Amino acid sequence: MAVETISENRSFGGVQGVYRHASPATGTDMTFAVYLPPAAEKGPVPVLWYLSGLTCTHENAMTKAGAQEHAAKEGIAVIFPDTSPRGDDVADSEDYDLGKGAGFYVNATEEPWAPHFRMWDYITKDLPSVVFDRFALRRDAQGLTGHSMGGHGALTIAMTMPDTYRSVSAFAPIANPSESEWGRKQLGAYLGDDRAKWAAHDATLLMAERGYNGDILVDQGTSDQFLDLLRPEALAQAMTARRQPAVMRMQEGYDHSYFFVQSFMGDHIRWHADRLR
Repeated sequence: MAVETISENRSFGGVQGVYRHASPATGTDMTFAVYLPPAAEKGPVPVLWYLSGLTCTHENAMTKAGAQEHAAKEGIAVIFPDTSPRGDDVADSEDYDLGKGAGFYVNATEEPWAPHFRMWDYITKDLPSVVFDRFALRRDAQGLTGHSMGGHGALTIAMTMPDTYRSVSAFAPIANPSESEWGRKQLGAYLGDDRAKWAAHDATLLMAERGYNGDILVDQGTSDQFLDLLRPEALAQAMTARRQPAVMRMQEGYDHSYFFVQSFMGDHIRWHADRLR
């Protein structure tokens, strides 16, 4: 796939780039960002996928999460995909939590979403085929993290594809979407009314069914204004019942913002680097 370079900037000795390509999965042009640490100049490096939350593009985490300094120190690349297809022909909603900016990392089967909202395939197939061809990255050393809707995506993809993603963490993930207004609405719209189809995209249900073949790190703020929608207690209960190796940290006084994410981004990058080296 041809890749257009939008911008490249020096950052902590590495390069922060923004790129565009045509995606077969979404049928649209997609924009994404890649941070390459200085170590990538000497050979392929481990890669951490960062999946963003509702209303975000590639740019939010790229500019607000503070990932580049930590990634440079640890010698790990970070990829920031978009959260949904974009374009005039792409279906949308007046609601901020459905449509553009709210792809939920699923392959939609329902109209009007099905033609373009195939974000599961985009994240797991299309974009990897681009970045591993273009950049000095280790295909055998991939980790996933994400925030909110992106935390939901990171956990569900990692538990479904554990042989591909050797490490996983999440910031304030939507942990039990089948039982939350942040989930029932979107999964119903994209996948239809059959709740059995939703289970493949619910981290709590996947934890109960299969777990993950490694350890998991989750950070959640105690002052998160969306705590009731995220349902971290459901995921914690499922991890306990399964005896899943995991660390879930309730961070006193932190909310749902990128101030929360950047406060613990260094911990998460070190977590992944230790497991991907």
